[in-house]
Amino acid sequence: MFKDLDPILHTPLRLAVVSLLISVKEAEFTFIKEKTNSTAGNLSVQINKLKDAGYIDVLKQFKDNYPQTVCKITPVGIRAFEIYVQNLQTYLNTGN
Repeated sequence: MFKDLDPILHTPLRLAVVSLLISVKEAEFTFIKEKTNSTAGNLSVQINKLKDAGYIDVLKQFKDNYPQTVCKITPVGIRAFEIYVQNLQTYLNTGN
């Protein structure tokens, strides 16, 4: 009846990052940090976990002599998010 929830997505900050990237496709680290109200250190760790899982791509570059990190959701990440939401629905629809 209940489906397993993806442990990679089932943490508040990682879920927030993926949810944000689903809507914008890609975003700079500072934008994600601001929107999620996260610390830089915690966000960096969570982004690396999402990257290691193949859910996002991370591009590090320089813009006007300043480092810039851009995160982009991958097709694997989009599919994982869709499955996560579907599986979460099984918890919400119990007893209907």
